[in-house]
Amino acid sequence: MIGQDGGVPIPPLRRQPVQRRSAERLGRILDACAELLDEISYEELSTRAVAERANVPIGSVYRFFSNKRAMAEALAHRNLDEYAARITRRLAASDSGPDNGPGSGPNGGGGWREAMDVVVDEYLAMKRGAPGFALIEFGNPVPATAQPQQPNHLVADRLRMLLADRLAGGAPAGVGDTAGDEAAEERLRVAFLIAVETADALLRLAFRVDPEGDPAIVAETKELLRAYLARVLD
Repeated sequence: MIGQDGGVPIPPLRRQPVQRRSAERLGRILDACAELLDEISYEELSTRAVAERANVPIGSVYRFFSNKRAMAEALAHRNLDEYAARITRRLAASDSGPDNGPGSGPNGGGGWREAMDVVVDEYLAMKRGAPGFALIEFGNPVPATAQPQQPNHLVADRLRMLLADRLAGGAPAGVGDTAGDEAAEERLRVAFLIAVETADALLRLAFRVDPEGDPAIVAETKELLRAYLARVLD
């Protein structure tokens, strides 16, 4: 199954909602899962508790999900969809404004630097306010002894596709152009993965220092991303 922008695959549901009523019930289940994860740990989460919070029969939960892990994975991917949508809305609003002058993107926005600031800002907004996001983010939590998943690979690829127009607008030949040099495309892929992994580590530090995200660390994270990505995109 493909995400809403046609890019990252999302975990298949046991049954796809066909009717509006079924889709709304699925949404309520995921909303309830997110709310509970703001109140209890992942280990304490149960499908029964989610069903009770969503005010649906337990069978409705199992109609979509085989267990709580599958439910958490679906929530993580919904978070990624919402994150991409928030970034898209912010950049569209920027594109509809007055030209930002030299260095602007192809649609009149602020180019890739502004886009990366938006990427950080929207992550911060979700971290501070989206139910369940502080625990799940874009990947299912696993015990420390388990094989780690790689949600940052999904995030990096999603962002690279989402920002393709801005990347192509200011990057060297081949970079950000799907018909361009394969080596340049691979370099961009690796650069985005490193940028996402680095930002993830630094922003986690920001929230350890300050529950709202330490402003100085956030500012330094943005500067680091601009300096690093300039090597590839300028």
